[in-house]
Amino acid sequence: MVIGGGAAGFFGAIASAENQENNQVTIIEASHKPLAKVLISGGGRCNVTHGCFSPGELVQNYPRGAKALTGAFTRFQAQDTVDWFARRGVKLKTEADGRMFPITDNSETIVECLIKAAASNGVKLRLGSPVVSVQKSSSTAKWEVVLKSGEKIYGDRILLATGNNLLGYKIAQSLGHQIEPPVPSLFTFNIRDPLLQKLAGISVNPVQLRLGLDSKTPLQQIGSLLITHWGLSGPSVLKLSAWGARVLHESHYQAKLLINWLPEFKQEEVRQQMLAVKLDHGKKAIALHRGVDLPHRLWQYLIHRVNIAPEVRWAEISNKVLNQLVAEVVQGEYLISGKGAFKEEFVTCGGVNLKEINFNTMESKLVSGLYFAGEILDIDGVTGGFNFQSAWTTGYLAGTAMGAMGKS
Repeated sequence: MVIGGGAAGFFGAIASAENQENNQVTIIEASHKPLAKVLISGGGRCNVTHGCFSPGELVQNYPRGAKALTGAFTRFQAQDTVDWFARRGVKLKTEADGRMFPITDNSETIVECLIKAAASNGVKLRLGSPVVSVQKSSSTAKWEVVLKSGEKIYGDRILLATGNNLLGYKIAQSLGHQIEPPVPSLFTFNIRDPLLQKLAGISVNPVQLRLGLDSKTPLQQIGSLLITHWGLSGPSVLKLSAWGARVLHESHYQAKLLINWLPEFKQEEVRQQMLAVKLDHGKKAIALHRGVDLPHRLWQYLIHRVNIAPEVRWAEISNKVLNQLVAEVVQGEYLISGKGAFKEEFVTCGGVNLKEINFNTMESKLVSGLYFAGEILDIDGVTGGFNFQSAWTTGYLAGTAMGAMGKS
């Protein structure tokens, strides 16, 4: 029995059924629409995985779970995912940033493939069947799953693949597992600055972001940044939010953010660029003649932050003010005042303690016959297809192990 009809649940069910044709596999899903998250992911295109085919490099994209996944990825990694879908007629393509999508650019392609693979292997699908409790039956020594309707279903092995649903954590806890408190991961930053928000739509690539929270744990990211009408978004922000998920939660999403708008240059190099403009174009207004390669409206915003009037000419700027402007460009301070939503991803940091799981089989070390896969585990990756990859990997390993048990 597989509780949860998402990516990990379907992958586990299919692997179990394919590994032993006599297995009777049932997916129990609370909603009436399975694979709902797959369907809406990637803006409706489904970012299936990432074009990173080295297990050692792949694990570096997981703020939590990297150590546990190291061995798991040697058995099923991104290339295996690509091959798995290709064997079933679904080809994936790699975009410039490494993200991989179906060539149809339609997530329904992935959903249909999974549903077809499950059906062709005899997997039963119970939709609209919320689970109330899971326990070992004292009379049959089998797993007893009680549905909200009152119906009881029995099975030999069970896979919990309930995502970040609180019921899944509750069930795991009732069976003796420790839960690392779930908190959001992959979110945008709210910055209460009306003038910054007026720049919504401007994108800069690359920038360097640093969180000014705990000097013992310096957190930083380099990548693309997007200014929005509520603050900041883009890959660099989302990745930083993933690595800083715990500390940001503990600080109630109030933190200092340092932005280097020109990370390709050292601070002195930026200063020399501006000095050259001051010498060569001293009569020109600083607001109209940029000293560095940044979007024009962003440049005007930055000079406003150091109280330089738009009509001031380059020649009129003192060395002190010039140094302030350089500092603003390479280490400007912004105050995070909350978190926003990232609609394409719903990722949680936290879940079942990984020390309690055998990552060769995904079976519980505490309870025999109990397996875990997907986001119910304390595993989360950065944006770019990494969270789906951990779902495919853990689902495949769990399903394969459950199927093998059926042979014995």
